[in-house]
Amino acid sequence: MRNSAHYGLRSFGWTLLIFLLSVLVALVFINQLYDVPWRAGSVRFRRPAFAFLLVGPMLVWFTRGLFQHRLSPRLRFSHAALSARLGTSMRTWLRPVLLGMRLSALALVVIALMGPQSIHAKGTTQVQGIDLILTLDLSLSMQAEDIRPNRFIASKQVVAEFINRRPQDRIGAVVFGRDAYTLMPLTTDHSALSTAIIELELGIIDGKGTAIGNAVGVALNRLRNPKTKSKAIILLTDGNSNSGNISPKQAAGYARAMNVKLYTILMGSTDETSLSRGKSLFGMTMMDRGNFPINPELLKEMAQQTDGRYFQVTDRRGLERSFHSILDALEKTDIKDSGVVYGELFMPFLGLGIALLFLEALGASLLFRRWP
Repeated sequence: MRNSAHYGLRSFGWTLLIFLLSVLVALVFINQLYDVPWRAGSVRFRRPAFAFLLVGPMLVWFTRGLFQHRLSPRLRFSHAALSARLGTSMRTWLRPVLLGMRLSALALVVIALMGPQSIHAKGTTQVQGIDLILTLDLSLSMQAEDIRPNRFIASKQVVAEFINRRPQDRIGAVVFGRDAYTLMPLTTDHSALSTAIIELELGIIDGKGTAIGNAVGVALNRLRNPKTKSKAIILLTDGNSNSGNISPKQAAGYARAMNVKLYTILMGSTDETSLSRGKSLFGMTMMDRGNFPINPELLKEMAQQTDGRYFQVTDRRGLERSFHSILDALEKTDIKDSGVVYGELFMPFLGLGIALLFLEALGASLLFRRWP
């Protein structure tokens, strides 16, 4: 009975020691690899419910220690002195190491399953860039095919390329038709913004109208941060303003008061343009003529009023050149890159857990192998 108790205490001691050493090694490795500040609030667990699995190794050890003396066979000696002379071998003392390694490995794997992550705040990072809102026309006239493959698809593709060339800017997007809506507020996650723009489809908002004034008003509302010096709006449209409760000139006045530059791009050169109205029975594209009034003078005046620039394009190359010109004209200023980045920390715990399981299996099959 006493030997069983001693064995149980040794098992617990080895388990605790190996587990603590493994966690220490993992923390040191993480700190060197990820430069994680180990202080309150710097680490989170994505799946904390997995912590309940830690009860498993504890129950295994407790149950083993409780019932071992009842289940394991014993040798009876007529004299206690005889068993004392047999002594305890080094293997007997070290055998609990196997149990300690196994339980520690299970605990480390559970910690890995909990999804440990480092939390890196980006709010203090200073970068050179501007605050920019892309304002995109989703009126039905954007399906005109004078700019291949059509105005809408060409604008999405060119805008996505433009975003990739402005890595240091905070960029947002506003879409408009009969009314205007925020697609995405200012962000430095350009991949998410590009994806949102590429996935746009005509018809997701009411396209029977062109509310240019409302579009600029919604964009200005996203540029209200007084700490940013350089702010701009790129207005991409193919029509005249015929909807909304804010006039384009009034919106341009607000932009001037807020020191926001307007870069206006008009797609198309005439009121009439060709539209696709479906496929024929033989698979041929059927074209039709549509009348969509344009107002280049209005867009030119809005740009001039805010010290911006006006562009009119009639093909894909012209659209690309206009965005290149805007790139050269945009100023830069110091802005704060806000946000949080999470770093995955599960690999050191998982790696050490697997290594301990391997060593435990190796030791059980070689050093502590039981012979019949």
